[in-house]
Amino acid sequence: MQKKKFQRVMALVVAMGMMAGLTACGDSASTGGSAKGRETVTFMTIDFNAGASNTGDYAEQILSTVEDAANVEIQLEWVLSDVLEEKVTLAMANPSTMPMVITHSGSLTGNIVSAAKSGAFVDLNDYIWDAEKYPNLSKMNKAVADTLTVDGKLIAIPRTRDIGRYGLSYRQDWADKVGITEEPKTVDDVYEMLYKFTYEDPDGNGVDDTFGMEMTSYTGPFDIIQTWFGVGNGWAEIDGKLVPVHMQPEYKEALDWIKKVYDDGLMPQDWAVRTTDTWSNGCKTGESGVYIDVMDGGRRIWDYFTKTETFTPSVVNPEESASMNLLGAINGKTLATSGYNGYFTLSASTCDTPEKVEATLRLLDRLNDNDTRLLVEYGLEGINWEKDENGNLVDLDVEDLALTANYAGLNQMLAYLPRYDLNPSPAKNERTQAQADVYVENEQYAVFNPASSYLANSATYADIGATLDEIVTQARTQYICGEIDEAGLETAWNNWLSQGGQTIIDEVNEQHAANK
Repeated sequence: MQKKKFQRVMALVVAMGMMAGLTACGDSASTGGSAKGRETVTFMTIDFNAGASNTGDYAEQILSTVEDAANVEIQLEWVLSDVLEEKVTLAMANPSTMPMVITHSGSLTGNIVSAAKSGAFVDLNDYIWDAEKYPNLSKMNKAVADTLTVDGKLIAIPRTRDIGRYGLSYRQDWADKVGITEEPKTVDDVYEMLYKFTYEDPDGNGVDDTFGMEMTSYTGPFDIIQTWFGVGNGWAEIDGKLVPVHMQPEYKEALDWIKKVYDDGLMPQDWAVRTTDTWSNGCKTGESGVYIDVMDGGRRIWDYFTKTETFTPSVVNPEESASMNLLGAINGKTLATSGYNGYFTLSASTCDTPEKVEATLRLLDRLNDNDTRLLVEYGLEGINWEKDENGNLVDLDVEDLALTANYAGLNQMLAYLPRYDLNPSPAKNERTQAQADVYVENEQYAVFNPASSYLANSATYADIGATLDEIVTQARTQYICGEIDEAGLETAWNNWLSQGGQTIIDEVNEQHAANK
């Protein structure tokens, strides 16, 4: 402990010396970077730390190191997440002062597409694929890039996420208890597991108090289950034409299977009114044994079982904790993520020279170098982290919020391109290794949405797509719960077509045909 304290004191002395040197050279941020002859990059990004992002004794040192790595000056504009959309809208309304980089959450929206069509953003195709200049950004997945393309122009850099995150997880100790000796591979195997988890007392308490499958009003699990039957991801290609998945024959087959699960009592009967903030509680509390969503969600349930304060004993060996099997795909299929969650755009009005564009992209690229990413994710070696005897990264500031604040939030500038484990990284345990393994395994099975990029360029979808999607989603829920029959389904689908769905199909396929 004394050694760690000494290291921190010495690092502080060094940091203060560096800061004094920087001060003597002038405030480079306020002078637009001219003191060092660098381009200044203005960057609007998200503050999830209530104003405490990149603050504290080492904050300037950390940001300065990032600047040196990219040979730029950085002016950060922190925006609280709950007002991000409003701030982005205001920024785009004033092109001459628009930040050079803007961080967006989610996926492309109608207003971003409209702005792109009017030339608000730099076409990154002219730059990004240069592997010599941008060795990290140039590794962008081309399928993901297509979803961020408007009128043939790549307008954004994704904040990449694992493609194979979705799938099935289940209580391994429950499976052992009811005699399931092999991982489920087919939908029939899954049904058998759900049935046994519901009716064969998997927790051994002699009470009929369990369900097979966790479910709330969040209907994402149904989208995953549908892929097991050959249903697409939102849209599918049939005979060369793109159609929404509810027009696939397999969609009804999947829907009937889910309805049988509901009718047979293998999921909570009140699922449609259970709020989404209770999602995963069923598995944690021993009400349910199967969790269908992101693999890291299944891993977090497993984490919960192992923690001292929430320790959950295995039903087959009370001396061990309960455990989850992170399985992933069924029938060789699972849902692909979009490949990103949020994205960066470059303003055409303020990145108005090739030099400014290149400086901005250089920053976004160098942030993904190992040492720079290590800095913005974990802070300073000897202050925020150290290596253990096995060369693994160990946090030193887990409970020291003041130290964490020095680098907090800077990871919001990361594109995570390419995806890789840092060196050093925190040691993986059984749970995190299982998650990493299934992510890799799932990539070969993940079903993409072939219409993503076309929907972003569909004027009708941008205008009323969300409303039309709700028609189909609501009808699916009503059918599963027995509130409507097949005729009701057909009525809903016909309403979707007549209220603008057919126009969206036409707009999507016009683009699809042009790209062939």
